[in-house]
Amino acid sequence: MTATRNVCYTLINVPMDMEPPSEVRLKMDLEKGQIKAKTEALKKVIIMILNGEKLPGLLMTIIRFVLPLQDHTIKKLLLVFWEIVPKTTPDGKLLQEMILVCDAYRKDLQHPNEFIRGSTLRFLCKLKEAELLEPLMPAIRACLEHRHSYVRRNAVLAIYTIYRNFEHLIPDAPELIRNFLVNEKDASCKRNAFMMLIHADQNRALDFLSTCIDQVHTFGDILQLVIVELIYKVCHANPSERARFIRCIYNLLQSSSPAVKYEAAGTLVTLSNAPTAIKAAAQCYIDLIIKESDNNVKLIVLDRLIELKEHPTHERVLQDLVMDILRVLSAPDLEVRKKTLQLALDLISSRNVEELVIVLKKEVIKTNNVTEHEDTDRYRQLLVRTLHTCSVRFPDMAANVIPVLMEFLSDSNEAAAADVLEFIREAIQRFDSLRPLIIEKMLEVFHAIRAVKIYRGALWILGEYCITKDDIQSVMTEVRRSLGEIPIVENEIKKELGEVKAGDEVMTAPVQRLVTEMGTYVTQSALSSSWPSKKEEDRPPLRGFLMDGNFYVAASLATTLTKLALRYVSLVQDKRKQNSFVAESMLIMSTVLHLGKSVLPKKPITDDDVDRISLCLKVLSECPPLMHDIFNKECRESLSRMLTVKLEEEKLSQKKESKKRSIAVQADDPIFFMQLTAKNELTSKEDQFQLSLLAAMGNTQRKEAADALASKLNKVTQLTGFSDPVYAEAYVHVNQYNIVLDVLVVNQTSDTLQNCTLELATLGDLKLVEKPSPLTLAPHDFANIKANIKVASTENGIIFGNIVYDVSGAGSDRNCVVLSDIHIDIMDYIQPASCTDAEFRQMWAEFEWENKVTVNTNMTDLNEYLQHILKSTNMKCLTPEKASSGFCGFMAANLYARSIFGEDALANVSIEKPIHLGPDALLSGHIRIRAKSQGMALSLGDKLNLSQKKSRT
Repeated sequence: MTATRNVCYTLINVPMDMEPPSEVRLKMDLEKGQIKAKTEALKKVIIMILNGEKLPGLLMTIIRFVLPLQDHTIKKLLLVFWEIVPKTTPDGKLLQEMILVCDAYRKDLQHPNEFIRGSTLRFLCKLKEAELLEPLMPAIRACLEHRHSYVRRNAVLAIYTIYRNFEHLIPDAPELIRNFLVNEKDASCKRNAFMMLIHADQNRALDFLSTCIDQVHTFGDILQLVIVELIYKVCHANPSERARFIRCIYNLLQSSSPAVKYEAAGTLVTLSNAPTAIKAAAQCYIDLIIKESDNNVKLIVLDRLIELKEHPTHERVLQDLVMDILRVLSAPDLEVRKKTLQLALDLISSRNVEELVIVLKKEVIKTNNVTEHEDTDRYRQLLVRTLHTCSVRFPDMAANVIPVLMEFLSDSNEAAAADVLEFIREAIQRFDSLRPLIIEKMLEVFHAIRAVKIYRGALWILGEYCITKDDIQSVMTEVRRSLGEIPIVENEIKKELGEVKAGDEVMTAPVQRLVTEMGTYVTQSALSSSWPSKKEEDRPPLRGFLMDGNFYVAASLATTLTKLALRYVSLVQDKRKQNSFVAESMLIMSTVLHLGKSVLPKKPITDDDVDRISLCLKVLSECPPLMHDIFNKECRESLSRMLTVKLEEEKLSQKKESKKRSIAVQADDPIFFMQLTAKNELTSKEDQFQLSLLAAMGNTQRKEAADALASKLNKVTQLTGFSDPVYAEAYVHVNQYNIVLDVLVVNQTSDTLQNCTLELATLGDLKLVEKPSPLTLAPHDFANIKANIKVASTENGIIFGNIVYDVSGAGSDRNCVVLSDIHIDIMDYIQPASCTDAEFRQMWAEFEWENKVTVNTNMTDLNEYLQHILKSTNMKCLTPEKASSGFCGFMAANLYARSIFGEDALANVSIEKPIHLGPDALLSGHIRIRAKSQGMALSLGDKLNLSQKKSRT
């Protein structure tokens, strides 16, 4: 109902290829044409008037030849025509012809067809001429008693609109509607009547509600929504009334309508801070998320739950509902699951972590070997990361989580397996007590790993943390099992020539090599009937990687064998056993090196991998103490330092986040004295007027309130010059999916400007939603014109246009003032975001649009330039602060941002400062931007170029 305060014209889509007809042709069709011809002519007249054409000669023709017709389509079109046609003379007096139209209105209000009556009543809501409405009041009152609910419903709307705009025409409207409400049975009619009482006479609305407050749960959902709105307004205006209506709100939480439950829960949270109220509202939100099928609804309600969590006193209440929140994981949408897991992580505590881990373990097991949904792999990845975080925060849970996650190292989804591997690497370093368990499980699943990246990581972990003689021998056994028969080259040539029978290969495929007491190896074979028959699939995993040309894993294998051999030498005193193990390790490296230089693999070995394997062979042949320290101590210390830095960064970010949430009251906020408040007056801690004001201005956060006016002034764009006949300036307000232009138009002449129209056009992915309506400006008068522009994607856009007007009494053509262009900045849609290194690399490989920007700045400091780029582009630096600290003359950093449309933007900054040119040397380098869409990559590049030119030292 509040939307009826402003005139809202009916919008009609106009075909772009339609030719404007002549006025003579239209007049002929309206006078002598058949019903179909008159209908088409009337449509063309309406479109021409909407486009600013003046057709005064057709008004009497339509009254004489079209108005008397009883065709329903023409009746509906006439209502649109009377809505938009000028009804007054230039001096503001009502046209004489409108008396005839008014009589037609009265006849339509008494028409036997309920559609015509209801449509006419809806049309009367848009009339702003009291002279036209006054003769119709008896007929409008009579419509309240019509047999059809469609007529009664629209009669209430018409009465409310007329009462608000012209109270003298129907001064007894509240009493009339109150009596109507008591006797009315239809839900939609009661809703409209009650809505009118809320805005016109709130006391009468409260009196009616008090008589039926116990029956509210039996009302229809549309009436219940209005009742919730009334209770919200009354309780905030008069907090002492809360006890009177709180029970009603509780009852509405059990409503069958999801909309009513949602509004009731939101109202309950604002009315009461009691834990029982918060718990009831949160439970209601959770039920809504689970039962609603629309993903947008789920996400909206989840956001409300997250807002509840932000309040310090509400967080503990929500912690008790974590298990209920996890029921939302049954939803198939990945975004819903992601938000749910993040909310559960934020609410985790020592009281609920055990139950949370049990549920997450069950969810992980459910995703195993399930591929019916395309997001299953990504969901499994999210679960792994969540369990990882739980185990880091609560080390006691790690022992329960690790055995479940270990099974996923052999998963087909490399991303999920990589997350598991990262978790295991961190767990084995931090938790000494879990190392035997992790090594045991790792050896069990090692042979089943099929991804080369995961295999390489598993090799590193086994080589770094196997410290007992038995574990080292087990790793060697698994390596030989995964490598197959050696020498590899001779074995592969024999297979090519057919000298090795398939059956023999199958018999000896899973080789297990055991070390005897003498230090020699004994080979045992086990029959395996399930070994694949194809030659390529017959190969053990490691041999398959090498034959495909993945020799980086060979370099990792060489490092692992070197670590194990050096450790074995220090553990075992028997020289014969030492030599045997070292020789076995060197034999494996040599045969791999031989294979890399042969023609058998798909790709030859790289020089770097040759150097690494050769280095390892030399280390094992000489065994110097320095190399022993590097391989067995320095590597683990490097990992320890990296994990420590990572943990410090996480704690710092959590500390900042908690600090943000803990500041509930700013230093300059008004002081609220609880001691001076009555005990029964549970006043809200939020200033509802301020929140409503901020919401109306588009600012949803309290922190923006102080700078609201300043930020508004920063977005004012001057459109015309001060010497132009019409001065115009625009305030550009950017919402998520649309732009609102609030244009101030000032008549700087001594003439009356008629039909002053703002004509706009757009470039880029912008679309004008509605055409601003014409205005009449008195001499030196001003007015505000609003225009809505829809935004479709994240890229720079331009809005341009002009203001056209007629001068009263002038016989010349229309005057035109050209406006300056309004540039819509991409920065209004881009927000800093975070992602993991793996996700960044994956997106970098997938995105097809790249924009390379050459660094051209007069800055001389690397860090200063990076901070300037971050501020200019709203991007976030993913490179840790400690990694970019210090000075070495070169800097490389990864940047990431996400738009409000869900589009990702990546950037890589590679800059250097030529030290040999002195301290004042300018920076050089490149910034590479990658995005999924061309517009975003180009727009970000333009922004970077512009910000570089503006930068000053």
